[in-house]
Amino acid sequence: MSRGARVTSVEAVPWHVPLNEPFAIAGGSAHDLDSVRVRLRLADGTTGWGEASPLPAFNGETAAKSLAQIRAASRDWRGRDATAWRPLLEELEERLPKDGGAARAALGMALLDAWTRRAGIPLRSFFGGAESRVVSDVTVTIVGPEAAAAAARRIKALGVRTVKIKVGEDPVSDAARVRAVHRVDSRSRLMLDANQGYGPRESLGLLRLLRRAGITVALFEQPAHADDWDGLAKVARDGRVPVAADESLRGRKDALALARRGGVAVLNLKLMKMGLLEAWDCALIAKSAGLGLMIGGMVETPLAMGCAAHFAAGLGGFSFVDLDTPLWLARNPTRGLTFGRGGVYDLATVKAGIGVIPR
Repeated sequence: MSRGARVTSVEAVPWHVPLNEPFAIAGGSAHDLDSVRVRLRLADGTTGWGEASPLPAFNGETAAKSLAQIRAASRDWRGRDATAWRPLLEELEERLPKDGGAARAALGMALLDAWTRRAGIPLRSFFGGAESRVVSDVTVTIVGPEAAAAAARRIKALGVRTVKIKVGEDPVSDAARVRAVHRVDSRSRLMLDANQGYGPRESLGLLRLLRRAGITVALFEQPAHADDWDGLAKVARDGRVPVAADESLRGRKDALALARRGGVAVLNLKLMKMGLLEAWDCALIAKSAGLGLMIGGMVETPLAMGCAAHFAAGLGGFSFVDLDTPLWLARNPTRGLTFGRGGVYDLATVKAGIGVIPR
């Protein structure tokens, strides 16, 4: 082990950023970004940064819990070899429970950011270097039709051509939201995300309403409860729509079981759900089974979103990219890589690491 690659410190502090408007999904709303910022230092002075940004409305994780988990899990990292990154990430999985995904993600992010900064390579190269950019959608949250149309106009002005629309309240009001977005730009690719707010009956009802309006859906995320895998398959079959598993995908075992069972076409990977190592393995399972890939996130700054962009571009083959939440931040608390025009994350500009530094 090179002495310069030894971990000398890991610091975790609360990180609060106000949002410019609520981020509303079927499970609830976020009004502020409450996250944790992690700084990992190596003996040669190299610094890596990480972020834990759980979304309580998604899975009940909180920033306070992530902060405690990060501090506890990193206590014995001092003096460890950062180049032996896999044993460290495997130990994280053993030490942190299944509801510690955001903490795993933050520590793994900081470790690999430092590792690749020291090596002088962008993080995407570490993951394989398949691509040098990814193109994100932009989300319309659960709002009324007028607000949805206004959001769609802003999205169109950004040059973004894929719109993800949050649904899961009731088919009639959700259909009105989708129609409002479609009227603004009928050529945009539309995705729906129910965040398990619907069962199959409501999801199929919504699809029927949209079909009558002549609206085609490119993907329907989590149109049934997380444990209702039969419901996911029913929506895919009867609704004649590709279905993505999000809340149903909690780790390797779920990825393997979903691949074997069939019924879903796409796995939505989120680093905050399971950490970098398990997300990586889930991507490989999906690829080997012929399933499509989506990269998503919670409400995160460009630091975590940038890491996810490197992850997806490095592995390659992600047909759906949902890394737009920096647009909800009232101010950007970082410098470097961020969401660009057209939804582009241009990773070719990053020379080492993630390419994002907190201000």
